[in-house]
Amino acid sequence: MANKGPAYGMSRDVQSKIEKKYDDELEDRLVEWIVAQCGAAVGRPERGRLGFQVWLKNGIVLSRLVNSLYPDGSKPVKIPDTPPTMVFKQMEQIAHRGGAGAAWPLPLPHRKAQEHKREFTESQLKEGKNVIGLQMGSNKGASQAGMSYGRPRQIIR
Repeated sequence: MANKGPAYGMSRDVQSKIEKKYDDELEDRLVEWIVAQCGAAVGRPERGRLGFQVWLKNGIVLSRLVNSLYPDGSKPVKIPDTPPTMVFKQMEQIAHRGGAGAAWPLPLPHRKAQEHKREFTESQLKEGKNVIGLQMGSNKGASQAGMSYGRPRQIIR
C-alpha cells in the first residue's frame, strides 16, 4: 500500500466510512476457509484490513486456492518459486487466477444496497426550478462591456 499521510476533511470522512464497513468476522471466516482448503503452507495474515490485503496482494494465496479446487493431476495456475514483488507481475498472477478460477466462484456474501428515498415538498421543488446550475453559467458578474484591446483599426484613404 502507498504511504499516505493523515486524511483531513472529506477524505477522512470517506476513509472512516470504508473502515466502518469492513467486517472482521467475515475476514476470519475467509481466512479459515482458505487455510482449510489450501493447508497451513499459505500462512495467516496479520489481523485487520491491511494485513488481509497484503496477504492476498501478490496473488500466490489466490493461485494456491484455485489449484486446491482442481484434482491433483491438473493445476491450472503456475505458482512461481519466489513471490512477485513488482506490481505488474502481481497483477499478472491475480489475472491467472481469474482465468482459471472462473468456474469456481468464491463464496462471498453480497449485501444489498439500502434504499435512501428522498421526499421533497412542493415548495422545495419550486425553489429548485429557480436555481441556475453552475454548468449553465451566470448572467451576473464580469462582462466584456467597456473592454478594449489595443488600438482601434485605422482606415486610411
